[in-house]
Amino acid sequence: MFQKDGSVNKDVIHRIQAGLLKWRGASGTLSDRKVSSKLKGEFYHTAIRSTMLYGSECWTMNCVHDQKMGVLEMRVLWWMFGHTRLDKIKNECIRDKTRVAPIAEKIREAWLRWFGHTQKSLVGLLLCRMRVFKKKKLSYKG
Repeated sequence: MFQKDGSVNKDVIHRIQAGLLKWRGASGTLSDRKVSSKLKGEFYHTAIRSTMLYGSECWTMNCVHDQKMGVLEMRVLWWMFGHTRLDKIKNECIRDKTRVAPIAEKIREAWLRWFGHTQKSLVGLLLCRMRVFKKKKLSYKG
């Protein structure tokens, strides 16, 4: 959703809040130490990240948006394991446990996927128009 000035600030903030609501809904289970880290990572992929990435393929993101999404992602991953910044554990260690790639990379993948779809549809549209033009041209000759 674009604002009058062409930015997507409100949509990015809305997606961040939606991801946080998903986390809060399942935080009791995800904060439990008895649940495996693999299962926690899978839940993060399917519920929280997909909520945060919904509609991101058509956003024009800048560094501020990228950073806000990344901060929430790391907070959720830290909360899953019951760690704080005082524990001095690197973000890469947390990412390795859950097998989660940075959200900025996933947004870029969504952009490229969307770009590929638009390019295919444009080529298909042009080919259809050329076929119609050729059929019309041939029918008049005869």
